[in-house]
Amino acid sequence: METLTISPVQQGMLNAQLAMYDLHTLLFINVLENLTDKDAHNRLGTKANHPAWLAGSLVQARFVLANILGVEKTQQANDLFKDYAGIKDDVTYPSLDSYREDWNMISPLLRHALANATPDQLNGPDPFGMGEGMNLLEVITFCMDRESYCIGQLGLFRRLLGYPAMRYQ
Repeated sequence: METLTISPVQQGMLNAQLAMYDLHTLLFINVLENLTDKDAHNRLGTKANHPAWLAGSLVQARFVLANILGVEKTQQANDLFKDYAGIKDDVTYPSLDSYREDWNMISPLLRHALANATPDQLNGPDPFGMGEGMNLLEVITFCMDRESYCIGQLGLFRRLLGYPAMRYQ
């Protein structure tokens, strides 16, 4: 069996994704700073996903990716988010503190798994079936992009709810 290698371009992609990962690890905590659990359930009179769902979905995505890389952990709110469940009306989502706790637990484990992923894993098939011909490294890139998008939504919610802008440090 031939062992796959990672190309210099792929290594550059992985390094860029790890840099984004590290930034998102900090920004997730910052974007939730001082946000109350009550405000986290406010959809602002729209059908938009509220901050509690967005935060839980971000945490779930890290757990799913960690599971793919062999880290067998589950977030506390797994039942609300498993199988990529959308927002549920009339459900009180867990506290932001529980999301922070899970985020802080899974983030270093997933970071280690990402940094130590083998070329065979990175070149392996897309576990989600997102696009024909995609490999796991490309899925990781998508996941980092989605984290940016969701953190941006949380940042917008902060401002719309009257909170100061998210800190970047």
